[in-house]
Amino acid sequence: MKKTFELNFKNRKLVVEHGEVAKQANGAVMVRYGDTVILTTVVVSEKANLLSDFFPLMVLYQEKLYSVGKIPGGFIKREGRPTENATLAARMIDRPMRPLFPENFRNEVQIVNTVLSVDQDNSPEMTAMFASSLATCISKIPFGGPIAGVKVGRVNGEFVINPTAEELEQSDIDLTVAGTKEAINMVEAGAKEVSEKDMLDALMFGHAAVKELIAFQEKIIEEIGTEKMEYPHLEISAALRSEIEEKIKKPLDEALRIKDKLTSYEAIDRIKEELLEEYKIKFQDLEEEVRQEELTKVSLVFQDVEYEVFRKIVVKERTRADGRKMDEIRPLSTAIDLLPRTHGSALFTRGQTQSLSITTLGALGEHQILDGLSLEAEKRFMLHYNFPAFSVGETGRYGAPGRREVGHGALGERALLQVIPSEEEFPYTIRVVSEILESNGSSSQASICAGCMSLMAAGVPIKAPVAGIAMGLITEGKDYTILTDIQGMEDHLGDMDFKVAGTKNGITALQMDIKIAGITQEILEEALGQAKKARFEILEKIKETIEKPRDEVSQYAPKTEIFFIKPERIKDVIGKGGEMITKIICEASNVNAVTEVGAVKVDLEDDGRVIIYHSDKEIIETTKKMILDVVKEVEFGKIYSAKVVKVEEFGCFVELWPGCEGLVHISELDVKRVNKTEDIVKVGDEILVKAVGNDKKGRLNLSRKQALMPKEEHPKNEKNHNQPSEVQNSENE
Repeated sequence: MKKTFELNFKNRKLVVEHGEVAKQANGAVMVRYGDTVILTTVVVSEKANLLSDFFPLMVLYQEKLYSVGKIPGGFIKREGRPTENATLAARMIDRPMRPLFPENFRNEVQIVNTVLSVDQDNSPEMTAMFASSLATCISKIPFGGPIAGVKVGRVNGEFVINPTAEELEQSDIDLTVAGTKEAINMVEAGAKEVSEKDMLDALMFGHAAVKELIAFQEKIIEEIGTEKMEYPHLEISAALRSEIEEKIKKPLDEALRIKDKLTSYEAIDRIKEELLEEYKIKFQDLEEEVRQEELTKVSLVFQDVEYEVFRKIVVKERTRADGRKMDEIRPLSTAIDLLPRTHGSALFTRGQTQSLSITTLGALGEHQILDGLSLEAEKRFMLHYNFPAFSVGETGRYGAPGRREVGHGALGERALLQVIPSEEEFPYTIRVVSEILESNGSSSQASICAGCMSLMAAGVPIKAPVAGIAMGLITEGKDYTILTDIQGMEDHLGDMDFKVAGTKNGITALQMDIKIAGITQEILEEALGQAKKARFEILEKIKETIEKPRDEVSQYAPKTEIFFIKPERIKDVIGKGGEMITKIICEASNVNAVTEVGAVKVDLEDDGRVIIYHSDKEIIETTKKMILDVVKEVEFGKIYSAKVVKVEEFGCFVELWPGCEGLVHISELDVKRVNKTEDIVKVGDEILVKAVGNDKKGRLNLSRKQALMPKEEHPKNEKNHNQPSEVQNSENE
């Protein structure tokens, strides 16, 4: 039976429908937020893979283009692989939910969010997060929720929950905050250089709204929630745990204190391999299935001991593996111009993490087209992040970027976007690619630092340098320690990955993931303050290498020329079927086709803006002159020098300048009567003509006769005035 629940949330209606659709799923809700409609289903497998050491959770966010009244672009007219936005939305839902499932739960769970209708003022991503939590909570699946998330903006100094598209345009903060009713456990933000205090206030403001959504979910769960399932899991005896701990605690303590990442990892792996070998012999008489389960228990205990030893070293002894202080950054190294033919390149190294970032500048017409649900149809700044297996000394899959690479690239893009000049200030499409060459924690923040330097090296006039740092958190009971510039092990065994990027003036991007239930305002405030100190230190190092953006772009980058023509003349520059613009490009560039290497690029904007791109300034100037010739307007009454291009019985056609032709009728060829056109002119002759008007079809009429007559003898009833004071050559117009 269908049940409906309603909440007036910040003056907008939030409606939950249950019991009408998708009834075979373990949990299903249809959630309406304004005109945004999301169907969320959750299904759990009946069998558990007890030999696995991870929880198989899959969160999907399926964008349906019919939800915004679009038919998919391209050759295949159906939705294909997820867009970047869909991938990021799925990650955003996964991140606050995953830590709240039981640690020993191994049944596969699939949460599918189908976007059925989108109202751009009511976030489908936040609606899907709410629905994912609720669908899971009302099902039989064990889950420590509910959770919820909201967007926070700031318009005219006032915080706004779930800002509309118009409000978001005016906002200097674009924050997504999610969590339980007790604490925040996921943050994603972009900001226009806001202070740490303002960001903290925004986080707390958002969490207050999250609590309202959770209270609404709790009422629904109480009414329609089902009993949680019993699930199989491995029971580990206290005797086995104690036995293994005694064997490995001391060698693990020594291995975790080794400074070099690979050496430390090798030592830890060796301890684990030796331990498993010992127990393989011990369990050799057991049935294969039982034997594998017992060995899995050994692996799980090993992980627990490693986790406990590591936390004791950091929290109790306040010691880090590489000997650093808690707020100390690893050694920094920076360089630019490593790649001579790219438009900008930079290398940023922090300890054993290294990013090589390359900036490429292109015409505005090379922007990325977005075939998604948002109002944004294109973007001119992109940051792409690549994480090859060799960067961590491993072999691995090479192919399309995975969710992690998409997510890290989006974070770097958001951090740098805040300082990218406007299209009017810098009319280029900008692409930054971060190639991770070595990784031991926080490669996304290294990408921001290297990307910033490569932009400045490429001559992109960014508003201010940007640096990023990753903070960690280790808790032990009520005690906790915040770590600056976390390494891979500190990330893997820690409780928090908190990334902060910004300029000297403030924060431009924020990302936080928590592996525990959540963190307090006190911890957030301390982490932000510690991150600010580290960010300033990195910015000083960047400044030593490149203090400000270069004044000129690279010799290999396209140069630009911008000017305006009347918008209604754009069609004349393009010409019938693109004939005129093709002719201009080919002749100015001295190529046979507009697609050839070396062809000048021309962007024509609706407002009449013309942008020309080429590495050769002379070709740009030639192109500009040819376009201006096309749109140059004839002033009636003026005398021009013209070239005869065609001779007919009724007169001749002349060219005043490329793209501008007119007719000199035979009766207007001379002051005396003319019997044959050829008696006066032939093709190629240069003659003086006067512009006298247009015929009924809008064609230009010219007179050689009036150009030859003395000024005082010119016709008095001429329909166009402004008589010329002197003969003007078309080249000087």
